[in-house]
Amino acid sequence: MKKALVIPILLLVAAAAIAQTAPPQAKPTQAAPAQVKDPISSALRDILPNRQKNTVAAVEAMPADKFSFKPSADQMTFGHLVAHMVEANYGLCSGAAAAPAPKVEEAKDTDAKDKLVAALKASFDFCGEALGKMDDSKLGEMTEGHGQPLSRARYALGIASNWADHYAEAAMYLRQNGILPPTAKK
Repeated sequence: MKKALVIPILLLVAAAAIAQTAPPQAKPTQAAPAQVKDPISSALRDILPNRQKNTVAAVEAMPADKFSFKPSADQMTFGHLVAHMVEANYGLCSGAAAAPAPKVEEAKDTDAKDKLVAALKASFDFCGEALGKMDDSKLGEMTEGHGQPLSRARYALGIASNWADHYAEAAMYLRQNGILPPTAKK
């Protein structure tokens, strides 16, 4: 019986000793970072250059003769993906920033590579201009989109998720053609 009590007693003594030791020295406090004015708009402006660079580089990396490639019968061609990226950039950046998209010729999946690359670059340039003037004060406004009223905040979230999704899709198409995507290169 005495042996059965020894272990719990030793554990209690050890716990009491640990509890009585001096607390570790507190680290010097750092000043809290300043709040960002227009955090959503600022975040979109911050991520745009990298998303633009990588997405355009991925599209440029695909050989022109592979723009008709599609991984399976049910998936879109690479050219269709690029045309979709162009349309999405104009629509989402316009919707989020309350900036009318310019009248441009619609990009088609059958367009030549150089035409699709130029259209993609122009759509990212529009996003840069629109987001450059955007502030968060209008994010609660409702606007028409996809046949239903959507908030400008919904468009802003759509921009960020679409840029990530579109690059990921392009990277998969590249890998299926034995091409290393831009972010995988050293």
